[in-house]
Amino acid sequence: MGMILAAPSERVPIEPGLIKVWFQFVPREGWLPYDTEGLWATRLSRDTARVANVPFLQDGVAEGDVVRFITDDDGLHWACERVEASGNCTIRVLPVPDGPLGRSAQAVRERLAAFGLGGESFSSELSLIAFTVPADADLGQIRTLLTRGQMDGWWHFEESCITDAWRSA
Repeated sequence: MGMILAAPSERVPIEPGLIKVWFQFVPREGWLPYDTEGLWATRLSRDTARVANVPFLQDGVAEGDVVRFITDDDGLHWACERVEASGNCTIRVLPVPDGPLGRSAQAVRERLAAFGLGGESFSSELSLIAFTVPADADLGQIRTLLTRGQMDGWWHFEESCITDAWRSA
């Protein structure tokens, strides 16, 4: 296995009784040099868990999704597949350093605050914010704001895990 990612926000469980489920992936060219990401999850059965935080690097999974995992000889839980989608989306936003918001993760959060999105910042050095967009959020308005912000040079954003509802909003 490669380098195991434990971002500052992930080192301490966000609520008691959670397990860490690890995802392995091929690192993207020109992006962070990690090939694994650990996400907190609520264990549902011997081999399934509901993801309890938003992923920074793993694509195709969102907070609230249920994943199947295997446990290795070292006791690490490795995700195998998503078995139930929550309907939530994962959107990542990176402010443009020389744009109107500078490197401020807080300024990004303030722009999206009206939508009540939950999210986490990667670190003080990298102001990447991963947001959970709930299935019942105003997807059209959120997409419009994200697109406008990108066109106006505020940020770059990527759709890491989206739904048909997001696509058609």
